[in-house]
Amino acid sequence: MQFSRALRVLSQPRVNSIALVGAGGKTTSMFHLARELQTTTDLPVIVTATTHLGAWQTSLADQHITANLASDLESCWFQGVTLITGPVGDNGRASGVDNEVLSRLKSEAQNLGTPLLIEADGARQKSLKAPDAHEPAIPGFVEMVVVVASLAVLNKPLTEEYVHRPEIFSRLSGLKIGEPVTSDAVVQVLTHPNGGLKNIPLQARRVSLLTQADTSELQSIGGTMSDAMLKEFDATIIVSSNYSNIQTFERTAGIILAAGASTRFGRPKQLLDWRGEPFIRTIAKTAIESGLSPVVIVTGAYADQVEAAIQDLPVQIARNEEWQSGQASSIRDGVQSLPSKTGAATFLLADQPQIKSDVIRALVAHHSTELFPIVAPMVLMERRANPVLFDRDTFPNLMALEGDVGGRAIFSKHRVEYLPWHDDSLLFDVDKPEDYPRMKELE
Repeated sequence: MQFSRALRVLSQPRVNSIALVGAGGKTTSMFHLARELQTTTDLPVIVTATTHLGAWQTSLADQHITANLASDLESCWFQGVTLITGPVGDNGRASGVDNEVLSRLKSEAQNLGTPLLIEADGARQKSLKAPDAHEPAIPGFVEMVVVVASLAVLNKPLTEEYVHRPEIFSRLSGLKIGEPVTSDAVVQVLTHPNGGLKNIPLQARRVSLLTQADTSELQSIGGTMSDAMLKEFDATIIVSSNYSNIQTFERTAGIILAAGASTRFGRPKQLLDWRGEPFIRTIAKTAIESGLSPVVIVTGAYADQVEAAIQDLPVQIARNEEWQSGQASSIRDGVQSLPSKTGAATFLLADQPQIKSDVIRALVAHHSTELFPIVAPMVLMERRANPVLFDRDTFPNLMALEGDVGGRAIFSKHRVEYLPWHDDSLLFDVDKPEDYPRMKELE
């Protein structure tokens, strides 16, 4: 997966400005992203900084332009990856640009149609940092903030050798100076209002970037950390040093379609018994157990009874007043009720209580490796099954569905990634009265 795809930089709506803060590969990540965007779009990419940048790092750009004033940019010709900083001082560091230059660069990047990339924090080449009172210098207009930390620092001592401003990191994390840095301590600092979240504009997408995950163990630790990080961040991205291994963790919602009238069955399937509980309650609990968030239950026919069966569970209700028009209206209501920064949604059906959390978790994990538009289980090497995961890029198409059609109607518009699965019970649902006794045999 490309780094720009993991960040969703070129997805709709396009991101116009990105600030990178923190430590542990911030500058490297910025220039890697810039080079990738320049290659992908064949357009110039503008890179700048609001803080000091090492003079040696300017060689990462195709051209380096010094601008004291916005007027210094009037005759500039942007090409390739263009870096704009203030002058290089005797200390061997280029100063950051002022607000006037920054505003001009924002306009230039918008005219070019590519994002403006801004390094907004200094870390003295350390793996971690905690910000001082004046840090980070994030412009108020940015649309995405990427907070960087290296996983290579885990189990290293909390000292100046590895951590910039270790005293502040100690205060925020609770670790003592000299103690080994733990993953919990990193999470604590990155999610702290005076740590990784400091000075992030309200409108900006929050992304935590865990770098140097060069072993399967560190990748696994990063995945575990993401569970806690997603309480404060919109996404957590884990990358190896050479960016050959990238995983993106975002909030994946669960949408349970439970609005139908069960006409062919003759009574509400949502309320049939499965191991002592109604179908709908079992499915909702499985979705919650699988880590889907939020879990949205779309009700319609029998809404009062269905909602009563799950009233004590941490779920959201989307009542479809147009349920008689077909399944598309339930899909639209479910998607419309999701938070705006949801990464994907897994759709579950109200007549499949046998679905287990392992297949849901597998779909989410597989999606994280490439952000596939659609991920579905493939049973017996030839039959598509439910549940199905849809990436946020497909949401506009789902919202355009009409009539009695499901998500399968947009399969021709997007790449469908099939996940081989061993459990053929995924193929079974309850449609007619004779199906229920067969379903009970699955218990």
